[in-house]
Amino acid sequence: MKPLKPTPLKNILWVLLPVTFVVGAAGAAGMLLGYIQVDFTSAPPAQAAPHEPVTVAERGGPPATPTRTPFRPAAYTSTPTATPTATPTPLPTATFTPEPTNTQPPPPPPPPAQPEIPEEASVSGVVGHVQSLGLSCESRSAVDWAQFFGWNIGELEFLGGLPRSDNPEVGFVGNPAGAWGQIPPNPYGVHAAPVAALLRAYGVPAEDRRGMSWDDLRKEIASGEPVVVWVYGGVWAGGRAVDYTASDGQTVRVAPFEHTVIVNGYTASTVAIVDNNLYYNVSLDRFLSSWSVLGNQAVIRP
Repeated sequence: MKPLKPTPLKNILWVLLPVTFVVGAAGAAGMLLGYIQVDFTSAPPAQAAPHEPVTVAERGGPPATPTRTPFRPAAYTSTPTATPTATPTPLPTATFTPEPTNTQPPPPPPPPAQPEIPEEASVSGVVGHVQSLGLSCESRSAVDWAQFFGWNIGELEFLGGLPRSDNPEVGFVGNPAGAWGQIPPNPYGVHAAPVAALLRAYGVPAEDRRGMSWDDLRKEIASGEPVVVWVYGGVWAGGRAVDYTASDGQTVRVAPFEHTVIVNGYTASTVAIVDNNLYYNVSLDRFLSSWSVLGNQAVIRP
């Protein structure tokens, strides 16, 4: 029998090297698993526990094998965080205040524009006649004015139709043949209201006016209609009226030299007058002064 040859050392190393690698890898894997074993039935740790210290052998002796305690996380207790409760802020309550109801009626519409009064105007065809008696001027003016509109009435006939009274606002005062320049109850005359009433009785459209303005009179003339007016004297300026209480208890304004004329024209500074059978112009200031004495009385066609 042949003696065995010793196995070369390198052959032994090639055999042992793989074995050693496998064994070492298995040991390392075991140690690693020991460290990472986790109890999945427990909650995650609030704080990881530190590793236990490794015991070291006395100097000179062989090192002790370290004992490793597997990592076991402590039980995790979850503390719920309180959810804040939102408290709603109440919205402001709107208070409705109703607007006041306008109980006032709407304003009236503006009056229609009035035609502009011309600077001057005149009426032709007015014919005057001399009065028959000393105080029959009102009757003479009335029938001359009515004739312009087509009515023919006698002066004395008209005078006889006027009522008699000591109140000139009611009828003729005194004797028509009396002296001019007196006041009631002496022979005087009559004011506008009884004259207009008698004209209407004859069928003549007539209206008595008191407090008539100069613009109103100009409008009548500009429209082609003359106007009977009550003046002081021969359209004199500076007259003065006085109060008189008649027997019926009414107090009226009267003036000496009460007279009537017909206005048939005007300019910016003058007024055209028909006085009996006389035709003349007076200044506007003089006319307005004379006309105002008895309160701007007139008879117009309505």
